[in-house]
Amino acid sequence: MSHGPLRDRDDTANAAARTGLAAALDRGLAILNRIIVAFAALALVAACAILSYSVLSRALFKAANYWQDEAAVFLLVGATFMTAAYVQQNRGHIGIEAFVGLLSPLANRIRLWIVDAVTFLFCTFFAWKSWTLAHEAYVDGQVSNSMWSPPLAIPYSLMALGMSLLCVQILVQLALPFAGAKRP
Repeated sequence: MSHGPLRDRDDTANAAARTGLAAALDRGLAILNRIIVAFAALALVAACAILSYSVLSRALFKAANYWQDEAAVFLLVGATFMTAAYVQQNRGHIGIEAFVGLLSPLANRIRLWIVDAVTFLFCTFFAWKSWTLAHEAYVDGQVSNSMWSPPLAIPYSLMALGMSLLCVQILVQLALPFAGAKRP
């Protein structure tokens, strides 16, 4: 499995390649991703607090809790999708490295590029469908079926925005080698 940041992220040999448009986008995405991760961490803490409140209020006071579950789910959906670009940037996803030791470095770079290209195509399709889903929910005024009835455009928009950021991140990672940066 592949965990942790890219090995070449701090490599001095990449310093010259870190001056182009792709490198500037990569640095900008890194800053944006760190900000999003901080907000996602707050969203996770808020979801935990909301669910804890829900359990306690239901158990101790027999209080109705019609909004807590949905609010927690919205926060979790937002945290999950919005941090996808951060995970991709750091290659923190689970990757199977069974072939890494069997292939030459060149073959591994080609394999990684192909995987990134196919992933980009899938994520682009997913982002497009997410944006259409968010647009339909907004235009039609779709709400959830609960008593609280929050607009469904909220989680759909978070999903669409997160997938779009993931697409940009993958695109930058695909472009960096063409700008002279080394890949792991």
